[in-house]
Amino acid sequence: MICNEKMYALGAKRSVIRELFEYGKARKAAVGEDNVYDFSLGNPSVPPPPAVKAELIRMLSEESEIALHGYTSAQGDKGTRDVIARNYEREFGFALDPDLTYMTCGAAASLTITLNAIVKDPADEVIAFAPFFPEYRVFAEKAGANLVVCPPAEGLEIDLEAFRSLLGPNTRAVIVNSPNNPSGVVYAEETVRALAAILEEAERRFGVTIYLISDEPYRALLFDGKQATCFPRYYADTVVCYSYSKALSLPGERIGYIAVSPRATEKQELYLAVCGAGRALGYVCAPALFQRLVKACDGMTADVDVYRTNRDLLYGALTEMGFTCAYPSGAFYLFVKAPSGDANEFSEAAKALDILVVPSDSFGCEGYVRIAYCVSTEQIEKSIPAFKALAEKCGVGK
Repeated sequence: MICNEKMYALGAKRSVIRELFEYGKARKAAVGEDNVYDFSLGNPSVPPPPAVKAELIRMLSEESEIALHGYTSAQGDKGTRDVIARNYEREFGFALDPDLTYMTCGAAASLTITLNAIVKDPADEVIAFAPFFPEYRVFAEKAGANLVVCPPAEGLEIDLEAFRSLLGPNTRAVIVNSPNNPSGVVYAEETVRALAAILEEAERRFGVTIYLISDEPYRALLFDGKQATCFPRYYADTVVCYSYSKALSLPGERIGYIAVSPRATEKQELYLAVCGAGRALGYVCAPALFQRLVKACDGMTADVDVYRTNRDLLYGALTEMGFTCAYPSGAFYLFVKAPSGDANEFSEAAKALDILVVPSDSFGCEGYVRIAYCVSTEQIEKSIPAFKALAEKCGVGK
């Protein structure tokens, strides 16, 4: 083969989520958009906060086009990084350092850069808590690490004892994601405290630095009185990876940031490695227009009430039918048990009824499907009869 075989394999086989999304587009063209219930992709369905449009119009109308579309510093606009640090401290009472913050093309770039900055040996291991976003495996392996999966406890919580047993001298990083994609589970404060204590003990025991990478694209999407978690407060060696895709409903604009905790071991060395990884990967100067937008709109959130309404409607309907679902207190996903235990079989049965749900095997947790309910409330209401037909087809509730 004339090209890189691993990259060819990734390109030749799309992710399961993207495959379903593309199938859904073709199916809608064939039978009509209203007849396909596409829950495959975590694509926000609510508009950005009004301030986003207003600020874009203002910038395009009032500011110099040359300055507006020109390069920022490689690590990002200083004014934007200052605002992010100031707003983070206002929200959490924990001060970030703008000079340890790096603007990125969304959470995927944040994770990729961070992993490439941290991983340094082929024996290095990165632990992910199942269920997890499938691309964690791609990002970790491309950085040269081995992904180690920690199976979940009951309720899809972190199994702390299993986690403790997986830590070792080769552990370089641990990825945590709360609210969680694909389950919508939000980890409790006592879980986070216990997680931090286990990591601190492991650092002492093995004489290594283990970084906690907090993947936070859903940090602002919380229900039931839940509060966002400030992971750097609990564990010193934390790197925050953030995206505005969900909070501001801007997934296609690819804007986010990396923040190295000011308490981290060798924080300046780590930040320079982040800058170096961004340079090597070609991720310098994230989209300038949206960096400047973030300076005006950081801390704002799209209408989360729509997602809460959708959650209540769909969770209530499916559990009443007899399906078993993890209870989501954040994000916009339902993780539903496959009645037979076979996620692919259940996904195909749903597909035959034009319900598109993602089988869970690639999430590191077999026997579930993910439903992305970031669609119109009307679509969810229309899908209920199809879900009832699916329940009957699968013998649920009998």
